[in-house]
Amino acid sequence: MIKVKIEKGRINTPLNGENTTLEATPEEIVRQNFIAYLVNELGYSLNQMAQELKVTNSQRGTGRASADIVIWKTKEDKDENNLASIVIECKSDNVTIQPADYYQGLNYATWVSADFFVTHNSKETRCFQVFKEKIPKNLGKELSRIPSAEELLDDKKKAKLFQDQKVFEKDEFAKLLHQCHNVIRNNDKLSPEAAFDEISKILFMKIRYERNPDEDNIFTKEQFIKKENYYNKNDRPVNKKLHGAKADIPYLDYWFELTKAEFAKDALFSENDRIRIRRESFLSIVEKLQVYNLSKTSDDVKGIAFEKFLGTTFRGELGQFFTPRTIVEFMTEILDPQEGERICDPCSGSGGFLINAFEYVREGIIQDIERQKEKIKEKYFNEKYIEASDKEKEKTDTIVDKLFKQLNEELNLDNDQSRLYHLSHKCIFGTDANPRMARVSKMNMIMHGDGHGGVHHNDGLLNINGIYEERFDVILTNPPFGARVDKELKITSEDSLKNKPHFKDWLENYDDYIKIADQREKDIKDKKKIVDKFDVGKISTLTEIMFMERCIRLLRKGGRMAVVLPEGVLNTSNLQKARDYFEGRAKLVLITSIPQDVFIASGATVKPSLVFMKRFTEQEDEDWEKINEDAKSEINAKYAELVDPIKAKLKLRGKEAPSAEVKKKLRADLKSLQTQIDAEIKVLVKQRFNYQIPLAEIEQAGIDSKGARIRNQLPELTKEFTPYRKKENLWIVDTAYSADYEIKKNNIVRIRTSKDGTKIEEVFYEN
Repeated sequence: MIKVKIEKGRINTPLNGENTTLEATPEEIVRQNFIAYLVNELGYSLNQMAQELKVTNSQRGTGRASADIVIWKTKEDKDENNLASIVIECKSDNVTIQPADYYQGLNYATWVSADFFVTHNSKETRCFQVFKEKIPKNLGKELSRIPSAEELLDDKKKAKLFQDQKVFEKDEFAKLLHQCHNVIRNNDKLSPEAAFDEISKILFMKIRYERNPDEDNIFTKEQFIKKENYYNKNDRPVNKKLHGAKADIPYLDYWFELTKAEFAKDALFSENDRIRIRRESFLSIVEKLQVYNLSKTSDDVKGIAFEKFLGTTFRGELGQFFTPRTIVEFMTEILDPQEGERICDPCSGSGGFLINAFEYVREGIIQDIERQKEKIKEKYFNEKYIEASDKEKEKTDTIVDKLFKQLNEELNLDNDQSRLYHLSHKCIFGTDANPRMARVSKMNMIMHGDGHGGVHHNDGLLNINGIYEERFDVILTNPPFGARVDKELKITSEDSLKNKPHFKDWLENYDDYIKIADQREKDIKDKKKIVDKFDVGKISTLTEIMFMERCIRLLRKGGRMAVVLPEGVLNTSNLQKARDYFEGRAKLVLITSIPQDVFIASGATVKPSLVFMKRFTEQEDEDWEKINEDAKSEINAKYAELVDPIKAKLKLRGKEAPSAEVKKKLRADLKSLQTQIDAEIKVLVKQRFNYQIPLAEIEQAGIDSKGARIRNQLPELTKEFTPYRKKENLWIVDTAYSADYEIKKNNIVRIRTSKDGTKIEEVFYEN
């Protein structure tokens, strides 16, 4: 057995020779710990392994490179320089393994004709069989685990390993979640929703452990029982340093208390929340989950599987929280969110809109990083490189490898200077009034790659965290239909921002946030009603109407929004005043009628439309006000000869005053005239503030009333609308986070362009 030793910033490297050391960098620590695992757990010997082995490929643009760890079948194979069996690429803990890393490892494995290649950091290990007949760009089969030393020598056992491959299929993971759900339903007799709550707790516990891998691993059945017995015997927590959790509680609750502390700022769990399932149910679920890593992967397969699980778990009461994926993707693609733009869903439900927007922008960042890598390859792998000596090629390869690693940092969620961190922590925000759904949303977002920190359990009509007026570029939402906001519902001390556990963080993050908090305290003191905070509260308290105003207020000037609305909002006569209000603050840019069938599978019964609007710019606000004032003056002047005499007669007093019957008729005449005046003003305003409103009706939107997949016409509409909105310059993107790169002294310098056009140079990556 070997142990990893670190002293004075140096780490022992046994593969390089006895008593040899290297600088204890994060990546080197991962590598040496993995070497210890290979020896201690899988039975390999040091004399059949090597690290930093030079591998060579004659293809242009690749040259010589070093594989982190290489394993031969035997010591003799290594000594005789025979073909290796396994190539391993290690990454530091703070780096999420990317497809580019698979490609790099696969290249190395192909060059030495290895049977397997492995990518590893201490949070995630992926093992692939190498398809030697394929070109290096093709990934091999993914296996459930790394072969042991014994399996490597035994062809029969190795063949069984191939059959035991573990491909992370979405259906498989969804099935696993359903199995966990059924364990609780059967053992603990909880409702589907309550059973999911318990799964959520366990998943968050697992994520918490994965973020703290140095702690005792309770996420294998055997380890949990072992540590539990130790705990019960000694009547104290296994690790006293962990948040000071009490020792006089059951071991399972002890670990959940640590999880509650970890996610305290997210307000996911109440103070009295606890694990409400049997110990045996927990152990059964742990046994099913222990082979998966959930925290540091952005695997879309897991995310899609989780959504599928949600969609079949929640029905009826919670059906309103699920917007079909075809609709979510269409609305996101139409709005085309860009890097640096702030995105919000004030009725986030299961998080579908926020997840899709996050993935949409993230994909743009990933594609840009790949373009930057291609530029680097063009710069360094030129004709001069082909003619260079092996030593010069090796030097160039080292530079390119370093630059690639620097660029990969832009996709590191743990690096608070990276573009992905900025997207995840600064640009994604949401609220949901249902505590269960707020928790579901956070879990769903973690499954898809994160962005969950901006989501809160909160009334979507009230400000919280960074969700306040005129702050967002993009709003995507499906507000609750048909319900009404209680006219007597007041803002209470429970809504105080200053009492929230994360209030100090908000003060640091947002300018003038104290004003928002002080206004909330004033509203509490004045017992302000929520409906009185909104102009449309005097017109209608329907939730969809209230949220329409909320969304418009949340947008910055020129910001854009997409909302799912019942068609009644667009054509019911008693909501005309509400429509007039909205059209006086934002432009309608597209209305898409979709089949009622689309939402029936989610439990909705109202025929919906997708409404796209853009809040007025400053200039459009001024234009609208001026056109309104001019129209009012013109039409009022036109009818003055009819209106003024009536008003004059109604002002008469004493003997000259008209009789009650005459007054009644005069008032009716005046009301009739005023209705006519208002109608003509509206017509004149629309003539002068005229713009095109595209209307579309879709017959098939990718899903039928039973949830089955059918033809989807929405992508065709996207292709049709996108050139039009670009030509008309409908979306005014005012991002402060566009990035360019330059290579200076073999380092990448990121250059950002500020809103006023100023170039900001950041030496983000240093030697």
